[in-house]
Amino acid sequence: MKINTRLLVFIPVLVALALWIDLPQSPGLSLELGGLKIRRSFDTHLGLDLVGGVQALLEADLPADQAVDPEAMRSARAIVENRVNGLGVSEAVVQQAGDRRILVELPGEKDPQKALETIQKTGLLEFVDFTQLAPQEAAALENAAIETDFGLSVGQAPAATPTNELAAAEPQPPEASVQAGNPQIFHTVMTGAELKRVNVTTDRTRNYQVAFELSPEGARIFNDFTTQHVGQILAIVLDKHVISAPRINSPIPEGKGVISGNFTYESANNLAIQLRYGSLPIPLKVVTSQTVGPTLGKASLDKSLVGGLIGLGVVVSFMGLYYRLLGVLADLALAVYALVTLALFKMIPVTLTLPGIAGFVLSVGVAVDANILIFERLKEELRAGKPLRQAIDLGWKRAWPSIRDSNFSTLITCSILFWFGSTFGASIVKGFSLTLAIGVAVSMFTAIIVTRTFLHLVLDKVRLAEHPSWFGV
Repeated sequence: MKINTRLLVFIPVLVALALWIDLPQSPGLSLELGGLKIRRSFDTHLGLDLVGGVQALLEADLPADQAVDPEAMRSARAIVENRVNGLGVSEAVVQQAGDRRILVELPGEKDPQKALETIQKTGLLEFVDFTQLAPQEAAALENAAIETDFGLSVGQAPAATPTNELAAAEPQPPEASVQAGNPQIFHTVMTGAELKRVNVTTDRTRNYQVAFELSPEGARIFNDFTTQHVGQILAIVLDKHVISAPRINSPIPEGKGVISGNFTYESANNLAIQLRYGSLPIPLKVVTSQTVGPTLGKASLDKSLVGGLIGLGVVVSFMGLYYRLLGVLADLALAVYALVTLALFKMIPVTLTLPGIAGFVLSVGVAVDANILIFERLKEELRAGKPLRQAIDLGWKRAWPSIRDSNFSTLITCSILFWFGSTFGASIVKGFSLTLAIGVAVSMFTAIIVTRTFLHLVLDKVRLAEHPSWFGV
């Protein structure tokens, strides 16, 4: 009875908390513990197929017969994911598909072309020595493609792709370009690996610019170079294209500077994202891309909700009519199950797609199945003449092995499906397996704790001999 009393307190608190999280306009969580501030919103995240957006398949832009380093692909996936999140896309999906491809889904993205350009750019930043050029010559090279000596040894041809080693370029003699036979190869003073902090700011005239702060080593290199070349040009080059060629007006000893240009907020933010999250270890190209309209997603969501409500209504009615009082208690436990599961979806958070909703609906059937096993065993014990309280305990105890084995088998299957979806870029399979696994785990909780507590709470006070029809015995 002490255990049941504790559970009678725990279950209402759990339901109240789940209801608070499930509210469409939930205020979220806002706490201040000492100097630590915790801010957490509980929003429902919908996937690409429900709110529209862009789906793209990126592939390593290398010869087909050239092997791709698995570690480089994992690094590229992580960098692409960081860039996508920096764009502000809600719950984007970025996962590796095979050995050479990365699947990207951008729900709700309004400008897919700019987003894909930001994602696939290599993002190699170089500070390049233009000190031998006149200001007019440097200005003429803005937005032009150039070659630099970063990653090259003397006499070596320009590399096809930037290296993943983002460190300060090794000093090379001024005659390196001449020895290479190409006077248009410029010397890289330092690369973006020394960037410590990058953000978007505005100047006095409210023009957007990208402010940066260098690491101690980068600050030292920057200070030495700017001190020796006051009045000359230091170009800022991104992916071998000159984006700015500013004049060094004075030494910069603290390692702080800005990249100015004809930026809008979007272009400045995209540049900051590329610099903040580093360069891609391998170049990527868009193999396929498609735009999903929100109208199709809304229609699918509406039909799914109607179908789910009809199915839930049929299940609730069947349980009440067939199992009588036991069925009513099962329906209450099913309501607790639904509230807790949806709350977990919002807390984790889980991006709900149509396959994900299908996984949740299927897990409702699993939750009902556990109750059916318990009730059938309970009725067998009652027919055998057991007292009601003993029949409840025996019914649950003898149904538990079947519930445990079936649910663990489902969880193993979900883990295999989740691995498959993560490995081969099958986001549909991954979403389905995740929601199903969460639903099955919660259904085990409701079967072990909630349903059993409800049974004892109500049935311990009922005399079976006086109300046999309530149990369908």
